Amino acid sequence: MFGSRHPEDHYHLRLHRARSVQLTNDELVEIRAAQRTFEGAYVRTSLSQFSFALIILKIFTSEFYSIGAMFAVYGAGVLLVSAYRRQQGNKQFFSEVGEDGLGRKKFRTSGNVVIVLTALSLAAYVTLIVLTLKLESRG
Repeated sequence: MFGSRHPEDHYHLRLHRARSVQLTNDELVEIRAAQRTFEGAYVRTSLSQFSFALIILKIFTSEFYSIGAMFAVYGAGVLLVSAYRRQQGNKQFFSEVGEDGLGRKKFRTSGNVVIVLTALSLAAYVTLIVLTLKLESRG
């Protein structure tokens, strides 16, 4: 449509486009392991943060609502990082075909995802400490 190709047409494996490739059993095992390890861990962490936020919001008094909201925001951030990691991981097995028609095989680590998650976690911990100190100064 309008001269643009589907994004999965840019990635190839054994001369097949990404959306039409038939993966071997070893490749399927590798993909499933990556999904369990990375995507599952991020989603479980996000769900646990949402659950903890809900517990804080339901059990504690209104002074703790800011802490519950912080855990909910942190859980949403981890969920967004999970979506970004999945998008990056989908390119793991394929080689990219550039605009010039030449195929390029690139390996990229998950360092960018680790940096984003580290920054998000540090921000959450600093926020938690500040909110806790504010609670202490009120009481």
